[in-house]
Amino acid sequence: MTRNEHLLYIECMNARIKLDKKDRDFFCNVHTVAFCNPFETKSLELYRKIAGDKKDSDYILREKVATAVSEKLKKISAKGNLNWQFLEGEEREYLRMAILYDAYHKYFDEFEMLIVNQIAADNVPCSVPFAQDTLSYLHQNGFSKKEALHYFAFFYQLARAWYFIYQGLIGRNPSIEKLRSDLWRNIFTYNSRWYEKLLWDRMEDFSTFLVGETGTGKGTAAKAIGRSGYIPFDQKKGCFAESFTRNFIEINLSQFPESLIESELFGHKKGSFTGAIGDHKGVFARCSRYGAIFLDEIGDISIPVQIKLLKVIQERNFSAVGSHEKLHFHGRVIAATNKSLEELRRHGKIRDDFYYRLCSDIIVVPSLNQQIAEDHNSIIILVEHVVQKILGESAPEQLKHIMEILDKEIDSSYRWPGNVRELEQAVRRILLTNHYSGEIYRSPDSMIEQVQMAIKEGSLNAQELLCWYCSGLYQRHGTYEKVASITKLDRRTVKKYIMTVMKN
Repeated sequence: MTRNEHLLYIECMNARIKLDKKDRDFFCNVHTVAFCNPFETKSLELYRKIAGDKKDSDYILREKVATAVSEKLKKISAKGNLNWQFLEGEEREYLRMAILYDAYHKYFDEFEMLIVNQIAADNVPCSVPFAQDTLSYLHQNGFSKKEALHYFAFFYQLARAWYFIYQGLIGRNPSIEKLRSDLWRNIFTYNSRWYEKLLWDRMEDFSTFLVGETGTGKGTAAKAIGRSGYIPFDQKKGCFAESFTRNFIEINLSQFPESLIESELFGHKKGSFTGAIGDHKGVFARCSRYGAIFLDEIGDISIPVQIKLLKVIQERNFSAVGSHEKLHFHGRVIAATNKSLEELRRHGKIRDDFYYRLCSDIIVVPSLNQQIAEDHNSIIILVEHVVQKILGESAPEQLKHIMEILDKEIDSSYRWPGNVRELEQAVRRILLTNHYSGEIYRSPDSMIEQVQMAIKEGSLNAQELLCWYCSGLYQRHGTYEKVASITKLDRRTVKKYIMTVMKN
């Protein structure tokens, strides 16, 4: 220890404060809740305890807790030195975490504005004018330059996760709240202390499987994960190392023929096959070291492609088609399917070793039908969001009219087979035509699965089986007349059977 450091130590020890029991209990609660999963019930309960409020929304609670922490720190600093490094035992860690929590919320609005600006700027990293103030605040309160840079990047990550999870996912029902909690845990693990100390630069080892019906919003969930990764701050350039809009790459695997899918994934060299008129970078080559790749409809790819993907994910090396040059892949992998993982594995459409390499975490994205069953107001909240997105502003008159049309023309037992995507188009159709009576399409796979499950459970009678049979024929032939001709039933009876399936 140098002479100056020794003098500073003596000075700080002489000025050292001792927390009284009330302050100690307060900071103990802050230490428990700081940077933990904000969407877990136990976190919200602790927020309410610290804020002394039982009615406010999540957002208001966070602001109240942040204000309470800031005021408490000011009160403590007036008694003596606030440098946490010169405290002892648990108090040292309590105060350290409180200062970090205060620093994060002190600049939260600036972080949120940076996110909005970065979305508008797209792939070019935005300058961060408040960076020096934040770093100075941390340094003045006992954090080294290296620590301050690390926590500044951590704050930015926390702000992005909150923005894309809280604002990106619409709804207040239990299944959406669980989804928010699951996504936060997927980004920061269940223990944020472990994450910020040990795992922040090792998350590429953790893959994710998103499962849910078509149209539920798996892409939105994947984007929340992919855009919320840790990105270091480049102090010399005055911006973060890259834009979060660039580091998330998505590809729908079902849209490419077998002959081209390897090229889209791994890239190709000029002349490597007929039509390869130039070099092409695949998604793995385009993914940065801070990025994530979203492989949608993973259940539609062939076994040979699965084997190659498995090797890339395991070994982190790959080569473009027609090349022997080894390239390295750093990012996280997020996969999704609208099919049952159990069925895909049972029928050999997904290899077990491939599945086990992708299932570090499995997150279920709930159907619209499930959300409505939990809380009927879910549909009102979603429709209001869609209307605002289409019209660019809140429109209570239009919202009321659309809900009246849906209440009049859609049966309460309607299952919304297209989920949130169908609801969005229902709103558009009502704005165009003033009508929406629902869809009768049901994918053959989902119909077969539902019938098989009902037969297995012994819950399907002869008439219900006939309803499903008529519906299946309608999907194939497209007219009531053709179904009536095949089944030798009256056209009106056929329509009744098909509509019964649609409503269920």
